[in-house]
Amino acid sequence: MVLTSSAFYAKALYDGRSLGMPEPRIAVFKHPLGGLSDAQVIERAEAMYPSLREALARPPAPLAKPASAIAQRVTAPADPVELQGWYAEKRWSDGLPVIAPTPDAVARMVAGARRNGGDVVGIVPPRGGVATVEQVAVNAVMAGCRPQHMPVILTALEAMLEPQFNLAAIQATTHPVAPLVIVHGPIARALGMNAGAGTFGPNSLANATIGRAIRLLLLNIGGALPGDVDRSTQGAPSKYSFCIAENVDASPWGSFVTDRGLAPDADAVTVYGAEPPHNVNDHEHGDPEGVLRVAADTLKGLGHNTWFLAWRGQKELMLVLGPEHASSVASTGWSRRQVQEFLFAAISRRRDELAAGGMYGMRDWPDELNQRPMDALIPPVPSPKDILVLVAGGTGKHSAALPSFGPTVSVTRPIPAA
Repeated sequence: MVLTSSAFYAKALYDGRSLGMPEPRIAVFKHPLGGLSDAQVIERAEAMYPSLREALARPPAPLAKPASAIAQRVTAPADPVELQGWYAEKRWSDGLPVIAPTPDAVARMVAGARRNGGDVVGIVPPRGGVATVEQVAVNAVMAGCRPQHMPVILTALEAMLEPQFNLAAIQATTHPVAPLVIVHGPIARALGMNAGAGTFGPNSLANATIGRAIRLLLLNIGGALPGDVDRSTQGAPSKYSFCIAENVDASPWGSFVTDRGLAPDADAVTVYGAEPPHNVNDHEHGDPEGVLRVAADTLKGLGHNTWFLAWRGQKELMLVLGPEHASSVASTGWSRRQVQEFLFAAISRRRDELAAGGMYGMRDWPDELNQRPMDALIPPVPSPKDILVLVAGGTGKHSAALPSFGPTVSVTRPIPAA
């Protein structure tokens, strides 16, 4: 039995069928609940009783046969124009033109993975699709990837399937979250990835196609169809492609992966459930405190999820410093740890300020927080180490603040050696 709002009925139906229940029993209440008084919420709960009784009275349908892990061969139109329309009609693309995954093209992509095509990479939520190396290769071909991109794509997918990343929630929320893929180490340069000017933007084939392959995997294997399962209110450009490389050559602190216990030159991928980048523009300061105060002001905005989900386990924020800002911050010898500690203090807000935010009244705050005075300072993350700091980008005094979805924790995984 599932209780859902009317806006999420399609997702509840889809999830049930993905779990082998052709006709799941679902009770529906009117959407939304946010912003309503207690009396209005009670009224909507009472109005749900007929739907609840009907669902409980209906006998459960027999479970369906689980989906096969074997990729199915289909015949697609040969004409390139017809092919694009065919993919769009079947909802197998992101709306942009795709490359036809012919058997030869897929075989070349599998060879680039250095793994067997039938190897299972994992189960991708919310559909519970079985991702084999071959199926990943199909989506990589469609995205325009090269065979040498496959180890990065597979490592990123495995990282996203770690429980703490919470991909099931990321795939279905109304929040505009998308998995940001960050590539570290010499492999980024070998693949021609852009870690410099415009790293979050267009131009680099590797950045664009690796990020797009991840999105096609989430759509076609994970089943996160916009408007049905992916309930993002407005979506985000980052849901097309969201992949950068760390500019370790411009970092005064070396590679971010050393914070994760890896060697400074390790080839690795970090995935982080992020909002699109929020620009940090500071052309005035050349001192650490000045630059970081401006960055903190962007990181501490009331509208992001981290404030209201930070008291139920580990949560994170990310600051991607441009090289000029990073140089200014490190000019007096500040370490990455000192940056994190300064930001942790600077992003804290008074409890009465938080009470004016968009989700304060919707959460079951712990007693420890409720007992604090209204002028007490509250940080959005549990500790300084939960503020992730790395360097990417090129010339210019701009950086990027990336609040997270909230109930997600980044994962860093090494890329297997050839």
